[in-house]
Amino acid sequence: MTTSFRLPDLGEGVHEAEILAIPVTSGQKVVEGQIILEIETDKAAVEIPSPVTGIVGDILVTVGAMAVVGEVLMTFQTSAGQGTAAQDATPPSAAKSQSPGDAQQPVPASPSTRRLARELDVDLRAVTPSGSGGIVTKEDVEAHARQKHMAPPPPATAAPLVPARQAAEPAPTGLPDFSKWGPVERRPFRSIRRATATQMTASWTRIPHVNCQDSVDITRLEAFRQKHKAELTAAGGRLTMTVFAMKAVATALKTYPSFNASLDLGAQEIIVKNYFHIGIATDSENGLLVPVIRDVDRKSIKELAIEVDAAITRVRSGKYSREELQGGTFTITNAGALGGHHFSAIINYPEVAILGLGQGRMQPVVVTAAGGKHEIVPRLMMPIVLCFDHRVVDGADAIRFLKLVMNALEDPDELLITMT
Repeated sequence: MTTSFRLPDLGEGVHEAEILAIPVTSGQKVVEGQIILEIETDKAAVEIPSPVTGIVGDILVTVGAMAVVGEVLMTFQTSAGQGTAAQDATPPSAAKSQSPGDAQQPVPASPSTRRLARELDVDLRAVTPSGSGGIVTKEDVEAHARQKHMAPPPPATAAPLVPARQAAEPAPTGLPDFSKWGPVERRPFRSIRRATATQMTASWTRIPHVNCQDSVDITRLEAFRQKHKAELTAAGGRLTMTVFAMKAVATALKTYPSFNASLDLGAQEIIVKNYFHIGIATDSENGLLVPVIRDVDRKSIKELAIEVDAAITRVRSGKYSREELQGGTFTITNAGALGGHHFSAIINYPEVAILGLGQGRMQPVVVTAAGGKHEIVPRLMMPIVLCFDHRVVDGADAIRFLKLVMNALEDPDELLITMT
């Protein structure tokens, strides 16, 4: 019997995936649960197991191709007890999305058309298709976007709200032919890179960013770190400034809970989370990813040093799960390891704040010595910046929040005493 295997519904609003690897070949015998595909969505890399025991028939996708939910990826020859002719081997969630009359049934459109729709913020279900068989084309999406962004005409009895010459016009969609001026290379803009772009655009366009910056004296904290880092390395972790910052931030979030929140404009409410899951912005070969460390307030410095190092290793090796990137309430980004100094980070929407750390550098600092005299001494100074959503947080509280974090980082004893 022939069984068709479709790309299952992966949840979390994921509609398509890139084929990373196909570890099976036509004619190969597979057992249920054996990995038959490796794919990457805009959330994470995922291994797909075989839903049946049988022989691989036709493989209908290639490495590097984009597949949409519900698309047939390969077929299997199975025994009579496992299915009937042309039976779908998709999980119930995926099969349901394809049922007749289901309002959530995927709209017929190519992956490139779907990408264009996302970029232009167009709901494919609202687009009138012109392609054969009801397929939505790129031209359909562009036409709908132009119509969507055109200013509606004013009522006949009212005066025009703006002069006609100021009427909205569609944004240009084309680019010049860059190859006219020299050699070019085209690289796919998809998966994690595209997801990052979407997330950053949403954050920058929706959130009024404000930041406050300072420099924190980490001379004593660095001495403390050097004293204990070998011990943590032996335990399987890495004692970094990020780990100390996480504990300082967890304490500050309890003192100023508005930084541990999200804004629900639809309900006109601020959602304050009573848990403290901190995301760590991580540079990887696939782009920027943010693994989330849960319940930071309940974990020791040693536990965090081990857990953070393990999470970063999984992300950089591509062996992470989607769940590890979800549920964060606040994010820390540390550019110090790369040599970065002062910078302004973009908030990880729908969070309302992000803390950025730069590289600590020895600098001459004026301090007050005994007798009130001023002296210039070398100190290890680290730039620190807090970016926040000014709709939810006021500048005065941002300064107080940042000062609380700085006080903890400047004094290891203070950090250990105040951390919760």
